[in-house]
Amino acid sequence: MEDKPMTFWDHLDALRDVILRILAVAVVGFIIAFCFKEPLFRLILAPASSDFILYRWIASVAGVFGVDATALQDFNVELFSTTLTAQFMIHMKMAFYVSLVVIMPYTLYLLFGFVAPALHQNERRSTTRVVVWSYVLFMAGIVLDYLIIFPLAFRFLGTYQVSESIPNVITLESYTDLLITLTLLMGILFELPILAWFLGKLGIIDAAFMKKYRRHAIVIILIIAAVITPTTDVFTLTIVTLPIYLLYEISIGIVRKKR
Repeated sequence: MEDKPMTFWDHLDALRDVILRILAVAVVGFIIAFCFKEPLFRLILAPASSDFILYRWIASVAGVFGVDATALQDFNVELFSTTLTAQFMIHMKMAFYVSLVVIMPYTLYLLFGFVAPALHQNERRSTTRVVVWSYVLFMAGIVLDYLIIFPLAFRFLGTYQVSESIPNVITLESYTDLLITLTLLMGILFELPILAWFLGKLGIIDAAFMKKYRRHAIVIILIIAAVITPTTDVFTLTIVTLPIYLLYEISIGIVRKKR
């Protein structure tokens, strides 16, 4: 007996079930993240410490070449909470964002399961690869931001002074806002190969086009890197620029393969 075709309302009910399951898992993830406050904020606040792994790594590498990097490693930036509800609201906000990131694979799995019946076999395989790589690239951007980009940006902005008579008062809210913003930006930037694949599939761009405007792309990448990390040293700018440029070159290969 053949399956009866689903009506519009059947699809709507199925979508509602998917959304409810996602919300249920998100709530559970939020509660778990909220309850584990100590390890959660130990992870979140780690880049604010001069003992963070990046600063120790830079000092170790610099020591090999006989360069004194203690000025970079040794700094002191204290975080403050200036309103009565700030710490509680930030606790909830960070638990919510962490929950979204953790449950993202399950969310993508449910959404893919919803649209999969409408796809052909080859479309399902292509969509599966796109979904998996989108998540992998997004997480790679998050990791790079947490380990390198955000710590360097925080260290520069947190210690920068226009005058020694004006001390910095860094609030916990501004710290977490910068962390979330940079994390989101890097996650989106790391989706460049997926965007190139999609535009190449539509015939909007090709490998020749991307090669032709490579120099323009490098300038744009440098501008984006400078905006993301408003530091004055070439080292930080290079660290941010190289991964994005590498993704651009990978995108050229992906578009060439699709053509």
